[in-house]
Amino acid sequence: MFTNFKVKSIRKNWAKSDAKRDFGLVTPDEIKRYDNISYGPYGNDNLLDIYIRKDATGLQPAIVNVHGGAWVYGSKEVYQFYCMQLALSGFAVVNINYRLAPENVFPAAIIDINTVMEFIEEHGCEYNIDKDRIVMVGDSAGGQLVSHYATYATNSEFAKMLKLSIPNITIRALGLNCGIYDSKEMAMGKKEDMFLAYLGKGKHIRDEKFLGMVDTIGNITAKFPPSFVMSAQEDFLLSKAEPMYQKLQSMGVQSVVKIYGEKGNKEIGHVFHVNIKLDEATRCNNDEIEFFKKYV
Repeated sequence: MFTNFKVKSIRKNWAKSDAKRDFGLVTPDEIKRYDNISYGPYGNDNLLDIYIRKDATGLQPAIVNVHGGAWVYGSKEVYQFYCMQLALSGFAVVNINYRLAPENVFPAAIIDINTVMEFIEEHGCEYNIDKDRIVMVGDSAGGQLVSHYATYATNSEFAKMLKLSIPNITIRALGLNCGIYDSKEMAMGKKEDMFLAYLGKGKHIRDEKFLGMVDTIGNITAKFPPSFVMSAQEDFLLSKAEPMYQKLQSMGVQSVVKIYGEKGNKEIGHVFHVNIKLDEATRCNNDEIEFFKKYV
């Protein structure tokens, strides 16, 4: 059952684990970073960092990272070293904070992501970002958010349900990493405590209009961006990858599914790719980058 104690426990324990994972890592010499840029009105929740190679010239393709954390935890700081590794490959990387549950419920995070895209449309060129060559990545809850937002961005009728005005940017591809995607099913099942914290407790969760607004799978069209769907043999969300891939295939969306690690190797588990000390994480991230380069 969802409790504030559970959220506090997640935030405390996961922060310790993430700090241990990244201990000793530093900003690569090749990377220039712009930290704590304000993109919206919600203080620390609306800050982003941008990482780009020092030798970059002209407008660059960019990756927007939407962090995971069960909708209740996480920050750009937790993902900085992973994002800077991606930036070494020749992409500018936009690493964002967004409003977390349970203090902020749907559609707060989606609106924040859209505000990031508005910032890129208006100010991206100031940081060598090409707004017409945008890639998005998200893992775990971030995978849900990225797939949900991309559905709004590529389905105008769906966007109207949320009265969301999509900026004039082009999402070329997605990295959906260890994610969960059938948000309507999750809402109806009422078993995912943290997702319910994100949706907000109340009768509205049973409302058909509300369920329609959170229905990613049911609103994906052929315009959905090409997608790299990733999981691991020891990822507790492994079962979510293949159905998402099959859905994209059925809609004619260019996509691949990649499963890493081996059964029994717990080190290569949920969101292993963020731990850049792992060789398998490097392999996975390089595979994803090569996929993105086909579309930017």
